[in-house]
Amino acid sequence: MIYHFLYPLASTYSFLNVLRYITVRGMLAAVIALLISLMLGPSFIRRMRSFGQPVSQYAPENHLAKKGTPTMGGLLIVSGLLIASLMMADLDNVYVLTTLGVTLGFAALGFMDDWQKVTKRTNGGISAREKLIWQFLISGAAIALLCMRPDFDTHLAVPFFKDVRPDLGWFYVPFGALVVVGCSNAVNLTDGLDGLAIGPVMTTSATLAILSYCAGNARIADYLIITHVPGAGELSVICAATSMAGLGFLWFNAHPAQMFMGDVGSLPLGAVIGMVAIASKNELVLLLAGGVFVVEALSVIIQLGSIKLRGKRVFLMAPIHHHFEKAGWPETQVVVRCWIISLLCAIMSLATLKLR
Repeated sequence: MIYHFLYPLASTYSFLNVLRYITVRGMLAAVIALLISLMLGPSFIRRMRSFGQPVSQYAPENHLAKKGTPTMGGLLIVSGLLIASLMMADLDNVYVLTTLGVTLGFAALGFMDDWQKVTKRTNGGISAREKLIWQFLISGAAIALLCMRPDFDTHLAVPFFKDVRPDLGWFYVPFGALVVVGCSNAVNLTDGLDGLAIGPVMTTSATLAILSYCAGNARIADYLIITHVPGAGELSVICAATSMAGLGFLWFNAHPAQMFMGDVGSLPLGAVIGMVAIASKNELVLLLAGGVFVVEALSVIIQLGSIKLRGKRVFLMAPIHHHFEKAGWPETQVVVRCWIISLLCAIMSLATLKLR
């Protein structure tokens, strides 16, 4: 909104011309999102102390000490990224509007789930089936709107192969919805230790900020031989806000956590990452950039499949971060090592820009 209000004044006040640069607005959005998280954090924790986090009966025994920690801290992150994006992003951009719309929808779903948990003092919120239905409806509707636009590219960009671009046509709608829903739930599964989920969210968002900026710039896209998506560069403003809102949240979520993210944070954060990957044509690169989330989700699928088919466990406990805890790794060690892996995944993802 600030962008739309101030930029027209650039003809009178020349210094406002800097707002035409996505990089400048991205940095401003990052600062705004960070300040919102840091400034609202202490009062949020005080207000939410009466709504403590119930501990799952399936969690490791050492997690019992976390019972009563304020939850729904994802409201800080979502507030920071939404306010900063609304202030600094181009709200005439269809990718910005659909991404923010999906983020808000998933945040509302996560809020209802968390609210049921904290008010009923139980780990059972919205049923998994109902949650999935709403996730697919929200993301599917947004992607269908994009596919109805004649300028939207339904080709699938395959990393490392510049000439391999299969056209999915209208099959892109269920595919895109699956990317968003899968990413959302993968982040949700990763959110099990203090600071674990938000670290990879920050690195993945920062990576997508670079990738979306490159996709939106015709000259850079042509040089790197990647799909040019006019307008995708604006998504880097959202990514910058997401990453820095997460950094502000980490100040309070680092071990020992003063508050937890909750579904109101994990579901929309995964959704915004998925939507940016789709809009910037980095759907498959996301598998590498979000490598930690992929492994966490796969560990649950493998564990459940093994129990059902073989009657045996593959891991001591799933998701895999609990396996390492059971194996004797300290919580902070698991978290920091996952951050390192996420950073390496981010670097490898950026390397795909030149390995064509």
